[in-house]
Amino acid sequence: MSLKPATLSQADAIIGQYPHKRSATMPLLHLVQEDRGYINDADMAWVAEKVGVTPMQVLEVVTFYPMFRREPIGRRHIRVCRTLSCALRGSYALMASLEKSLNCKRGETSADGNFTIEFVECIADCGCGPVVQVDHAMHENVTPDKAEAFAAKIRTSLTDTNYGKTAPQPGTPEWNG
Repeated sequence: MSLKPATLSQADAIIGQYPHKRSATMPLLHLVQEDRGYINDADMAWVAEKVGVTPMQVLEVVTFYPMFRREPIGRRHIRVCRTLSCALRGSYALMASLEKSLNCKRGETSADGNFTIEFVECIADCGCGPVVQVDHAMHENVTPDKAEAFAAKIRTSLTDTNYGKTAPQPGTPEWNG
């Protein structure tokens, strides 16, 4: 197990919050993924042992929920909403432009390891679509005509030493793009 000591110490506290240990399966998977960036077989075996289930039962959870990843992702994880309100405002054209601009096919990680781009279902910001989430930052009204400039901003973030050090807040440039 190569998880950080802080992650390992948090696990027991998380399990203690639930009347049945197995109820901590998803929170532990989130914890592992936050630490490593994805969930491997050893991680699933560790979670299974901690909560008293089989590794297969943990695998069932990991493969059922799309927010859990089995493979590493790029340095920037780009999620474009494709649900109706965003689609009507151009999220499919936006995706096509981002794929071209970032040289990365949807559902994949770019060859240089910098970007993973994917469609996701509703990000719950329907009035401001198309909505794109880059790592933990939400970007509203990213219309197809803004795609090139938006992609350039994402590329620039790769060299920004302050990127991701503060949580984005609604109404700030980090939130709204």
